[in-house]
Amino acid sequence: MPDRNEWITTPIGTDLLRGAAEYERTERGLLPHRLPAWARAQCADPQLAMAESQPSGVRLVFRTDATAVELDVLATRRVHAGMPPRPDGVHDLLVDGNLAGQAVATGGDTVTVDLATGTAEHRRGPVGTVTFSGLSARTKEVEIWLPHNETTELVALRTNAPVLPAQDRGQPVWLHHGSSISHGSNAASPSTTWPALAAMLGGVELLNLGLGGSALLDPFTARAMRDSHADLISVKIGINLVNADLMRLRAFSPAVHGFLDTIREGHPTTPLLVVSAIHCPVQEDTPGPLAFDVGSLSAGKLRFRATGDPSERAAGKLTLTVIRDELAGIVAQRAADDPNLHYLDGLKLYGEKDFAELPLPDEVHPDAATHRLIGERFAEIAFGEGGPLSVDSLRSES
Repeated sequence: MPDRNEWITTPIGTDLLRGAAEYERTERGLLPHRLPAWARAQCADPQLAMAESQPSGVRLVFRTDATAVELDVLATRRVHAGMPPRPDGVHDLLVDGNLAGQAVATGGDTVTVDLATGTAEHRRGPVGTVTFSGLSARTKEVEIWLPHNETTELVALRTNAPVLPAQDRGQPVWLHHGSSISHGSNAASPSTTWPALAAMLGGVELLNLGLGGSALLDPFTARAMRDSHADLISVKIGINLVNADLMRLRAFSPAVHGFLDTIREGHPTTPLLVVSAIHCPVQEDTPGPLAFDVGSLSAGKLRFRATGDPSERAAGKLTLTVIRDELAGIVAQRAADDPNLHYLDGLKLYGEKDFAELPLPDEVHPDAATHRLIGERFAEIAFGEGGPLSVDSLRSES
């Protein structure tokens, strides 16, 4: 490792950061947000606050000859009383697009949540450091992907050679919105969530608005997407609406139309792909709400179960099957006047046969191998030749 006198500290600013809507200066560092402040002010849900502050898809990107890099960070880790511990967040180091290292920061704050009472205790901890060494001395593009599953404040960046902002690759910006699956739940690391993998394979710049538990057709999310720069857009709709038991079919269809209308206010001709849910047996034909499987918890495992009654579908309760049918119809109706609007059945990304080979460990979220499968399939279908989000689609827009 370099002598301490050799380190160069570079201020962390927006010129080195990609993938967030805005950045908040805190007493200890720079906190990325994936929703703007005005949107966060419109919803007091703690789940949303946690999800949007977890920097899925957010990364530091710069050029340097450095052979060693240090990043001081302050993680906020959440512990749910009585539940199996969640893995600590991983920082991925990519050099010229290839994974070159991984590190976990020590220290950090801890929020302990009691699900029975709804209370939370916040304990402050020290700043931690992730270190990457042994890098080539040549000029290279370095990316540090921040943990997708824990809030991370950026405190200091040190290298043993000067840092310059990365050159613009001229890649199209892909804005994606979805649930915890798009957020990256159960992925091995931040650069291996399915959207991150799809973006790399598709040659696009990712702006990930996957929000765990919060893909709920919220109007403020649609407005945030409307106001974001994007060349390509996708929205994955369904699973959170079922597992939250948030609305009935009567409300769902107009809400989808309204969500798409709002996006189209800012992106009238941008290629827009509506994606339905992947296969999830517990919710295919059984309404929510979703609940923890108590028996599994007592055995130290996390599993979910749907608690609704399938007969309630007649009264308008939503299931994944109902939502897929409705989304296909909505997109078909709108596409008659909107040729840049497309639909993708989520079962093409992960279907019943895939579940037999790669089951969902907790009945809802894919594991690392399944994230890769979904990412590869999405890249081929959406970004591949003739796909709805391909280079050809951008030419047709213009």
